[in-house]
Amino acid sequence: MIIPLFPLNAVLFPGGSLPLRIFEPRYLDMVSDCMKSEKGIGVILIEQGQEAGAAAKSHDVGTMSSIVYWHKRKDGMLGVTLKGEQRFKVISSEIKPNQLIVAEIELLDEFKPTSFDKHSEALVKLLKQIIALLEPPYTTMEKFYDDIEWVSARLIELLPLEFKDKQKMLLMESVEERVECLHPLLVSMEML
Repeated sequence: MIIPLFPLNAVLFPGGSLPLRIFEPRYLDMVSDCMKSEKGIGVILIEQGQEAGAAAKSHDVGTMSSIVYWHKRKDGMLGVTLKGEQRFKVISSEIKPNQLIVAEIELLDEFKPTSFDKHSEALVKLLKQIIALLEPPYTTMEKFYDDIEWVSARLIELLPLEFKDKQKMLLMESVEERVECLHPLLVSMEML
């Protein structure tokens, strides 16, 4: 499968929402093409470079997303909200003349349902407190507080964790491994 990549200083997980302001011509064209063809967009963390200007070098694993909302902002820019769908791995990529990166990707397996563990209640309580302080799309998104995979992913997206830690947790192959990594980070931030 070949998709456009959107290298960002953000890590999106499946089930997450990512509101963005789009102003660069390459990304305006990408959004337009994806809306017409109903193609996905690969959100991927920048490893080296910037969000604007020349194509950035990015990590190899990101999240396939779809456009769930768009509007013209008061500042004249395009506002879009992406929803994370499934993790992917980049097989190969190419930088187009307009600096848009397109990549051949392989979709990664989704997590298996996981029962709550000893940390789950505290994580759910923390996430509810954080979401109560936010605006749409977070307050209006469908919530799955009984799914520890969903809860842990939202915490990782929303909290001010280092990008390297967020990316490391995106790469993990189980929810248990992710929660075991997330819990001490939250303790060190005095959030638990």
